Amino acid sequence: MGWKETCAVDERMRFVIAAEKREESFAAVCRRFGVSRKTGYEWFDRYEELGIEGLADRSRAPHKHPQAMATAIAERCLTVRREHPTWGPVKVRAYLERHDRTTAWPAPSTIGALFDREGLTVKRKLRRRSPPSSAPFAECGSPNDVWCIDFKGWFLTGDGTHCEPLTLCDAYSRYLLRCQALARTDTAHVWPVLEAAFREFGLPRVLRSDNGSPFASRGAGGLSQLSVKVIKAGVLPERIEPGKPQQNGRLERLHLTLLQDTANPPARSLRQQLDRFRVFQRLYNQERPHEALGNDTPAAHYAPARPFDGVLREPEYGPDQLVRRVRPNGGIKWHGNEIHISAALAGEPIGLDQHHDGWHVAFGPVALGIIAHGGDRLRKPKCKTCGLVDRVTRGPQGPQAQQQQQPK
Repeated sequence: MGWKETCAVDERMRFVIAAEKREESFAAVCRRFGVSRKTGYEWFDRYEELGIEGLADRSRAPHKHPQAMATAIAERCLTVRREHPTWGPVKVRAYLERHDRTTAWPAPSTIGALFDREGLTVKRKLRRRSPPSSAPFAECGSPNDVWCIDFKGWFLTGDGTHCEPLTLCDAYSRYLLRCQALARTDTAHVWPVLEAAFREFGLPRVLRSDNGSPFASRGAGGLSQLSVKVIKAGVLPERIEPGKPQQNGRLERLHLTLLQDTANPPARSLRQQLDRFRVFQRLYNQERPHEALGNDTPAAHYAPARPFDGVLREPEYGPDQLVRRVRPNGGIKWHGNEIHISAALAGEPIGLDQHHDGWHVAFGPVALGIIAHGGDRLRKPKCKTCGLVDRVTRGPQGPQAQQQQQPK
């Protein structure tokens, strides 16, 4: 026999009717309906006072909440949230605590519940995430160890103007060094922005980018005209693996915040969009709490780097290396052969170091390839020789080394 479904109010009404008939004792009626006498009397009294409405379920919530958030504190939390819609409860609490340490601010979970009640949150679909990894920033232990550079990606402002901002940030402190919209994404437009950052903040040790233009090329060593200038300034260009944007994840995360705060939706004109970028840069560096920094601001963790004097110096090479200057066509003359190196290195000196498998070619700290003994072309370097060259000294801000006379 299946369970009999009935309404709770109807059952309580049946109980009241049975109790009013007085055909059996009140205790027997309670036993028949499976309730205690205390509950039975409560139902009976509520019916006599309010009628059938008194038999409906009532809220069990307490009438008073001694630990409830004060109205003034709730309003301050809501004000910060409305001014910064992308900030979560952790950032809101850290911001309020930094500006008023005398007030006992609620826990982030309490503030989050307040935002939910006020309709200020959007539920996100849960996603299965991969285990976190610190690579490739394992050696990023202080400001200016690694700077990250990339283009946010273009979008149109309200009047149809093309806008593609270039961002540059310090990986350790997350300090946003530059956020500028450029007319074109080439070396002629990117280098002035990068050079201005070098002059203002100094030189980092490494500049990390993706493999796209103008940061890299498909030529020898992946060097582009921009990366050649970066090396001559005294900075090592470093590229992520193709198709692995997570290796530059700190900048990618900044791009998400930049999109949410300044371009969702975009401004009505490019001038207004640039104003948004300037406001965002100040707010991001000096006001917005960052959880990875213990809810401090990036400005609290950033310090200027080694100064840049504005001189682009050619790399220095060891005494046992041969030096050849790349011709305007991107090649060098070698043992009677014309060997193409890279058009990006036109006019630049390269070093050749003899090994058992041939001559290892490098431009400063970057390996370019190998010229086999008797060979007539440049082959890609072996995996173990890719990247830095141990026998090359850069001396970015020291005196320029005199070139040695090399045998023809």
